[in-house]
Amino acid sequence: MGSESFWLLTAGPYTPNSPLVGEERADVAILGAGFAGLSSALHLKEAEPGLKVVVLEQAFVGYGASGRNAGFAMTLFGLTLSLTALRFGRQAAAEAHRYMEQAVDYVGELVARYHIDCDYERPGFLRVATSPAYVRRIREEIELAHRLGLTGIEWLDAAAVREQVNSPLYLGAWWEPRCALLNPVKYVRGLKRAAEGLGVRIYEGTPVRSIERRPNGFQLRTPQGVVHAEKIVFATNAYSHLLPPLRRKQVPAFTYIVLTEPLSADRLEPIGWRNRQGIEDARNLVHYYRLTPDNRLLMGGGDVGVPFSKQMDLDENERIFRELEAYIPRVFPSLRGVRIEYRWGGPVSVTIDMAPAIGFLGDRRAVYTLGCIGHGVALTTMNGQIVRDLILERRTALTDLFFVNRRVIPWPPEPIRFALGHLIRGYMRLEDRVLDRGSFRA
Repeated sequence: MGSESFWLLTAGPYTPNSPLVGEERADVAILGAGFAGLSSALHLKEAEPGLKVVVLEQAFVGYGASGRNAGFAMTLFGLTLSLTALRFGRQAAAEAHRYMEQAVDYVGELVARYHIDCDYERPGFLRVATSPAYVRRIREEIELAHRLGLTGIEWLDAAAVREQVNSPLYLGAWWEPRCALLNPVKYVRGLKRAAEGLGVRIYEGTPVRSIERRPNGFQLRTPQGVVHAEKIVFATNAYSHLLPPLRRKQVPAFTYIVLTEPLSADRLEPIGWRNRQGIEDARNLVHYYRLTPDNRLLMGGGDVGVPFSKQMDLDENERIFRELEAYIPRVFPSLRGVRIEYRWGGPVSVTIDMAPAIGFLGDRRAVYTLGCIGHGVALTTMNGQIVRDLILERRTALTDLFFVNRRVIPWPPEPIRFALGHLIRGYMRLEDRVLDRGSFRA
């Protein structure tokens, strides 16, 4: 069943759809019922109501990253703005940020259009500096954003950020009003209801055992049935390495979250946080945190788990859970001794250049989308519109974006991939250790 998140455990009763039994014919078959797959299905049916769209999910809606993330809809594309500019050029970095601005706004539009009850709020975002080195890093990112003509981003000095959220670690912050928080399980289930309302067929408990490309489409075999589809969408993100055509385009990296008991007014008062902003720090292996509607502190990130080959059972990591728990009172001393009630983990999709990728696979009958890099709520929702245009073979402003049909640098085969993943993680940890100096104070 994977790691059961707070969201999955508390979102209310849920009965999965029945698995596929027998034969099914479709114009488009979609693998994966997370944000990406359901958004793709929804947008295809909005555009062409007569299309027969079938979604196949190995477990249940929201099983993967869509049911285990922190619920941030934010503008971050890939790892950082500067890394995107270095890899793809400044024009592409600006294009990516504007795409993500659209994506954040669009999540709110979908929530309103389909009346999705997902505890949606839009309190803005703080990327906090917890050492002098991170002050420099964030200010350089802001300066780059301004040189690229991006607006709505500003620097808050230590006094200004502590008026918003009071931590002895905070030396300043990137402030951006364009960030929403939501309950990801309620949101993904809302997308499911919206898609089904338009006629999308969704089968849960239906892993795809084989895919055969044929002259007139694809044949997908499941344990109890078969789907004949003219076109196919791989919306499998962190699970894409389990499919031979996508095996080297991405790898899964496991991130972890702990969640406190509901915080009393006495515990929250020294912190402030009245505007409830979403927060990340500026580390490579970021900490990300927020308040839930019942005022629990969600603390995630830090170190990551790197699996070998097809391994996907790294949802639990006691060392990282303990590190996250220990970090809470370092950021907020008033929370020392707070009880931790939930702990979980899950995989995110990581390309070797830390940027999303979407495009055709082999020919125009097959489309893939992957590489959420841990910031997929808004990104993968918006990517559903690109998938729609690619499947319908429309050339639009979305299909002309630089990351669509881009060349994806392949990860090397195992065991080199595993070693390289640990090497990258080790470098990021080492740099974080150096830049963290002076950030923790007695």
